[in-house]
Parts: sequence; structure tokens; C-alpha cells
Amino acid sequence: MSDDTEVHLEARLAEQDEFEPPESFVEQANVTDPGIEDEFEDNWPEAWERAADLLDWESDYDEVLVDDNEPFYEWFVGGELNASANCLDRHLADRGDEAAIEWIGELGETRTYTYEELHREVNEFAAALREQGVAEDDVVAMYMPMIPELPIAMLACARIGAPHAVVFAGFSADALAERMNASDSEHLVTVDGYYRRGDPLDHLSKAREGREQVDGDVTTVVVDRLGEESPADVAGGEHVYGDLVEEHAGATVEPVTRDAEDMLFLMYTSGTTGKPKGVKHTTGGYSRATPTSSTGRWRLARPR
Repeated sequence: MSDDTEVHLEARLAEQDEFEPPESFVEQANVTDPGIEDEFEDNWPEAWERAADLLDWESDYDEVLVDDNEPFYEWFVGGELNASANCLDRHLADRGDEAAIEWIGELGETRTYTYEELHREVNEFAAALREQGVAEDDVVAMYMPMIPELPIAMLACARIGAPHAVVFAGFSADALAERMNASDSEHLVTVDGYYRRGDPLDHLSKAREGREQVDGDVTTVVVDRLGEESPADVAGGEHVYGDLVEEHAGATVEPVTRDAEDMLFLMYTSGTTGKPKGVKHTTGGYSRATPTSSTGRWRLARPR
């Protein structure tokens, strides 16, 4: 290793408190006034009305925050909306042909979904999930790596009012079973395998092992990630994601109206000190849709 390389690595590894945004980012930022942070600190919860205005509501909320039952705060009480529609439908008219997802895989392969393409596949998979028996408020476990089918499945669940619970693909079969049992989930979306450092890894066998420990029958959808390198074939009772989407080609699913306090997804802690604890994230509340929408739009042109 040359001296120049060592110096470069030292610079990359050095702790940094601030990262200057590139000029191109500063020029297109929607918010350039850092005082917006003070506004939200000094004038909350009323300041969140501005964030809520970025969403499309089926029914207007009555009150921004109800905090008389600490720590069980309620946000945007009375409001109704659908997260999938807010992510997709409202963008079709003016951004339908723009890229919504750009993905680069472990092997360098790429996939791009426009808003129209993403909307179409989300609808098709939502229709497939319904046909598989997924109903409103049913929790769907997702045991997958970071591939486009993961956000597609999340949006499909949100569309039909079914909360999702993502389980990190690196977790064990026991961890999957523990989280599915804790959430009473009888539906699983997983993958045959994925790549790490270029090598294909069997994931389906681990998913099956976890599924065997789940109380009750489990409906399973398997994404074909490895193709011909897949170490296992889909077995009885398992459904191939691509086949389901093809069978429901062109299907449309009307977004289910959800209360702002209805659960959008369930996230479990790692459980290093005991059994994992589930954290409920609501559809329109403080913890999910509203700050996600606002922070995604209000890109601050300042160091981070």
C-alpha cells in the first residue's frame, strides 16, 4: 500500500461532525433556511400541520396531537388516508414516467421502476395477496434482502390495509419464527436466496425452518432472486412472486382508507437483552407518514 493510499484511508476513516452538501444539491434544495428546525421545536405540535399538508387525506384530522395518555400519544386524530396512495397514486399525473426506484444489485445488475410501473406492480401484488387470504389488519412478515420486491410488497400491504413486519434477512430462523408468533402473522413474503460478495446464499431453507416453528399454517410467497443458481425449488404451499404478479396482470386495487392511528407496520427490536419488543408505527401519525413526507421534501441545504 502506497503512502498516498494510507493517507486517503486515514482521511476516510477520520471522524467527521459535518458533511458539506455538494453545490448541485444546495441549488435544488426545497428548504434553505435552517430556522425550520427551530420552528418545529418552538411551535409544535402546530408546526406539524404544515407537514400534514403535504399528504393527501381522505378525511381531515380533527386534532394534531392528543397527549393526555402519556406515552400513548395520538397524532392527527380523526384523519383518514392510505400510505400506498400517498406514495404512488397522487404522483401518476405529473410524474408517472419519472423513476420511483433505481436499484443496483450485488452483481451490478440494475432495475428501474417509474411511478407508473411501480403503481402497476404494487396493484398486481396487492390483488395477489388478497387472493391468498390477506385481509385488512393481517400482519404480513417480510424476510428479505434489499431488493425492489421488498418495497413493492410493503406498498401492496399498505394498499389493502395490512400491516407489514420486516425481519432482517440476516436474522436466524428462530428470530423469524419468534417475530411471526409475536405478531400473530400467518403470511410470509421471502426469497429463494441472495448474493454476498458475489456468492449465492440459500435463504429459503432458513425461511422454511422458521416457518415450521410458527403457530398455524403460513401462506408463503417466494421471490426468485437467484434464478438458475437457486439451491431449492418452490415446494407445495409456496407461491412464486413472479407467477402471482403475472396471474394478476393489469389488476387494480382501490386503496383501503385507514385511520391515522391504524398500524402501518410493526418493527421489532433486536432482542439482545430479552425477547424482541414490537414497535407500532401508525399510518398518518408522527412516527411515520407525515415526517417521512416532510423530511423527504424539505431537503435542507446545509451540512449534515
